[in-house]
Amino acid sequence: MRKRNDEQPIIGISKRYIEEVTDEKGQVKKLNFKNTEGFNFAYDILDVLGRETPDRLAMLWLDRDKNVREFTFGQLKKYSDKTANYLKSMGIKKGDRVMLVLKRHYQFWFVILALHKLGAVAIPATHQLKTEDFSYRFSAGDVDAVIITDEDDVAEQAGAAIRAYDGEIKAMMTGTAQEGWESLDKGIEEAPEDFEKVAVGGDDPMVMFFTSGTTGQPKIVTHDYKYPLAHYVTAKLWQNVDPYGIHFTVSDTGWGKALWGKLYGQWICEAAVFVYDMEEFVPYDFLGLFDKYPITTFCAPPTAYRVFVKRNLEKYGISKLQYATTAGEALNPEVWQQFYDKTGLKLMEGFGQTETTLVLLNMVGSETKPGSMGRPGPVYDVDLIDSEGNSVATGETGEVVIRYGKEKPLGLFVGYYGDPEQTEEALAGGVYHTGDTAYRDEDGYFWYVGRTDDLIKSCGYRVGPFEVESVLMKLPYVLECAVTGIPDKHRGQLVKATIVLTEGTEPGKELEREIIGYAKKHMAHFKCPRKIEFVDEMPKTISGKIRRVELREKES
Repeated sequence: MRKRNDEQPIIGISKRYIEEVTDEKGQVKKLNFKNTEGFNFAYDILDVLGRETPDRLAMLWLDRDKNVREFTFGQLKKYSDKTANYLKSMGIKKGDRVMLVLKRHYQFWFVILALHKLGAVAIPATHQLKTEDFSYRFSAGDVDAVIITDEDDVAEQAGAAIRAYDGEIKAMMTGTAQEGWESLDKGIEEAPEDFEKVAVGGDDPMVMFFTSGTTGQPKIVTHDYKYPLAHYVTAKLWQNVDPYGIHFTVSDTGWGKALWGKLYGQWICEAAVFVYDMEEFVPYDFLGLFDKYPITTFCAPPTAYRVFVKRNLEKYGISKLQYATTAGEALNPEVWQQFYDKTGLKLMEGFGQTETTLVLLNMVGSETKPGSMGRPGPVYDVDLIDSEGNSVATGETGEVVIRYGKEKPLGLFVGYYGDPEQTEEALAGGVYHTGDTAYRDEDGYFWYVGRTDDLIKSCGYRVGPFEVESVLMKLPYVLECAVTGIPDKHRGQLVKATIVLTEGTEPGKELEREIIGYAKKHMAHFKCPRKIEFVDEMPKTISGKIRRVELREKES
């Protein structure tokens, strides 16, 4: 029987690659990375932990019926080797691009580690994709193989795209083989355990992510094999993971956030991860996990916390948590305060993108300001600039950018696959443009304003949607809110608020007047919404981000 992690040794594997430089207060101000040439997470982290601490828990996994499986580092080394041998027998080799549509199945970890060992490029994707989505991604990403879940209608949707694809795509799925699909599980079971290493790592391409596509077709972000090392910041300095505890990040494996919270940084810190292969987010079902399992640190998008604070958290045992973080979209201060009041935990916000690792954070041990994204981490040189490329003064809104010299910092993407022009535009002049705007206060904390294309220009003023949304979110009956600008011949644009109400709240003209009246009392007149629209649900990307561009197009 496996011993608990607090009875297992820690080998300090992170120190072989990362050196912390601290200030006089003990805060990390810089990270020195070493031994990065040829670095390969699967070989240099997973396999080493599998050999030196084979019985240490790496993942506590629950299926949708909450049946539990434990995976140690030794087991994951074994199964990733077997998976690599199977995929090799299927003709997958270094440089091939393999799409993974595996929900939160444990096979995802087997496969992505195996691909890292083979030198094939992993392309995580969500099971919510339809045939048209698959077709676009197969073509844009020059996909060589796809490995899918046998659940839902994924085989039907992906299969139709494969048949229409002008080229060969190797097709595998979990469970029993179906027509046109090889059985991944059978292949892994029958594959030999001894795997012959492939020379791959360092600057080689390792993973490609399709972005959310909030304004157009998704771009394809490429990262190299050094990318996982930068997630030490994510896990150690932001999520505060405990090698004797268990970390739980809410994310489907179809998104980059899963690799932020369910794999790289956590295992570099030798902490176990918690995975619940749920069908959908059901608050009471989800919250019950905290009472039953020893989850010590937790990370979720603000959307989850907005739901949590509407419930009686005491009965769910969430107070057992030691640390909580949030990212993915801006956090409303009101949600921060309510969560703190109910749990005593300060939500530590962070900011990053698919193209980066964590850029801004409320670092472990630092003071936090409710609603602030925090300050720059120890990897990136972060600045705020105006439209002319000049740094803006304290309190002024500018675009968040990362400056770099001749060598890009670890964690910053290699480029957009198949699109050198867009890559050049994003990285021109040694500056990466995030497209997000913020202002910086006198203490160096960054405060989110909005996407550059979301800013509203009304009566000569620039209005950031987030600050208006944060005021309206204080109303107890507002569940979700999105603020956009609509054309107006006198003001240029009017501020409009699209609102989803809590269950049981009836929309109407009286409620609309109440909301506008509340806004007038709590914000400058030029920021106040002049139009309110109540909707049952927001238009969102398949990653759950609100598509403000769709809301704007309704009014154009």
